[in-house]
Amino acid sequence: MPKIQTSAEIDAPPERVWEILTDFRSYPEWNPFILEGSGDLEEGGKLDLRMRPPGGREMTFRPTVLKVETGRELRWRGRLLVPGIFDGEHCFRLTPAGPGTRLEQGESFTGLLPRFMSVTLGQTERGFNELNQALKERAEARDPVADR
Repeated sequence: MPKIQTSAEIDAPPERVWEILTDFRSYPEWNPFILEGSGDLEEGGKLDLRMRPPGGREMTFRPTVLKVETGRELRWRGRLLVPGIFDGEHCFRLTPAGPGTRLEQGESFTGLLPRFMSVTLGQTERGFNELNQALKERAEARDPVADR
């Protein structure tokens, strides 16, 4: 089954990266891939995420949160229509790397449709990389106004 794995080295501590990553209200200010987010950031909680992959159509997903480990990992599972058609398990992992953070973002896809969607998966991977870069820039910004 298809899988996307991306990463970035961020010159900011994991706590700062986590704070930005989980502040859904600020997504419209900086996030080029997940345009809006809201929901219950707790295991079993539901999120409401509006996304737009580069060159793709905007879509809204309502995934279930699988894991929240503050400062370390956020994982959710989203589905298109009914289970088994197009399911994705998305994960953000933050690992201390010296004074900074190694961000890993990935998604594993299962179901009937993902194996036939190589173009869409390529757009999604570009979107992950754009999100990683935007998160890096925001976390490394020295201007506290950039956080508002």
